[in-house]
Amino acid sequence: MDKNIVWQDTKITLSDRERQMKQKGLIIWFTGLSGSGKSTIAIELEKRLYQKRYFTYLLDGDNIRHGLSRDLSFSPQDREENIRRIGEVACLFLDANLITIASFISPYKKDRKQIREKAGKERFVEIFVDCPLEVCEQRDVKGLYKMAREGKISNFTGISAPYEKPENPEIRINSSMETVEEGAEKIYAYMQSLDHFLK
Repeated sequence: MDKNIVWQDTKITLSDRERQMKQKGLIIWFTGLSGSGKSTIAIELEKRLYQKRYFTYLLDGDNIRHGLSRDLSFSPQDREENIRRIGEVACLFLDANLITIASFISPYKKDRKQIREKAGKERFVEIFVDCPLEVCEQRDVKGLYKMAREGKISNFTGISAPYEKPENPEIRINSSMETVEEGAEKIYAYMQSLDHFLK
């Protein structure tokens, strides 16, 4: 980084935002295969938090690919850069004291670990949406798995590219056995237990 680039401090601190917003920011990071139910559960969770008057924002994989990461492919290097960018955005939102819900395949452990370390382990909750590959394929309305198996899509996670499962996520949701509502409720109950975050 250029030595002339320095971080600009402001007069409004994170503590100021916490007092005004009556909440503490948090990154809730969903990871799992395509079709596992990450986005669906994330959307349900955000709705519940909004109804409880918390300040939230949801970052979704497809949405990010429309803008911030539209220049990136799905190569291992570009996947890493995609998650790095998202991690930076999520941490900026964290500094804004938002409860930031991030829903991304994020297949590599080291990338998820880097975001946890940047955010601070007390401000990062990893949600592993665990679902058998065959169930994910059955849910695939876009036909992506079919195209990946036919070789029409390369570097497709779970087929031609690896997915590294979290070893110790804060929450594991078996989305082939638990409903969307049950998954969202499990996360919300966990968040309620963290009175450090939710007041």
